[in-house]
Amino acid sequence: MKPFIRLLTAAAACIIIASATATAQRKYEPHFAIGGKAGVTMSSMAFSPDVEQSMVQGFTFGAVARYTEEKFFGLIAELNVDQRGWKETFDETHFSYQRRLTYIQLPVMTHIYFGSDRMKGFVNLGPSVGYMISESISSNFDYRNPGAVEGFPIANRHVNQMSMDIKNRFDYGITAGAGVEFIIRKKHSVMLEGRYYYGLGNIFPSNKRDEFSASRGTSIQVTLGYLFHLK
Repeated sequence: MKPFIRLLTAAAACIIIASATATAQRKYEPHFAIGGKAGVTMSSMAFSPDVEQSMVQGFTFGAVARYTEEKFFGLIAELNVDQRGWKETFDETHFSYQRRLTYIQLPVMTHIYFGSDRMKGFVNLGPSVGYMISESISSNFDYRNPGAVEGFPIANRHVNQMSMDIKNRFDYGITAGAGVEFIIRKKHSVMLEGRYYYGLGNIFPSNKRDEFSASRGTSIQVTLGYLFHLK
């Protein structure tokens, strides 16, 4: 959480500085670009109480539309398919369990960029909403009745999350990332970006009587994208 707060603070400072600089510019030319992106995700869940887990690898891909009007400032919107979830850890045992959650995700972000006509650095920051379209579970034991599994380390461990039904398929959160864009020709560019997503919505019930007060998704993404500059 602390790295995310530092990233958020740095991005906000960039927005303020870039906005002030852009305001001072009297002449500017609008630019519009469209394209696509694809990459990998590493995700986990922010459970409270904690669940013994590690990150699980997934994929992401989607479409990108970007509008820039000032010299250093613009907006970027995406429509992505993101795979998230979590992988439970069982120290020194052969048990395995992972749950994958696939979302249609729509981030709309402030786009701050800087650099030359050949290479630009950028920072993206903004809200994201999504909807879960599918889920899958992979396990080598009866996760619906782990107490009956011989040798299962059930002591001092939460296990109900492995079989609980997803209640909330709608998701929302904050995403922030940074990367570099290489302009190949006047109308073509390639982007490499690292991004962090922190979900604010719970997938499981979170009332006082429920087992989990928080069950939020988090993920790290590394993507490679292509943009065609229409104008």
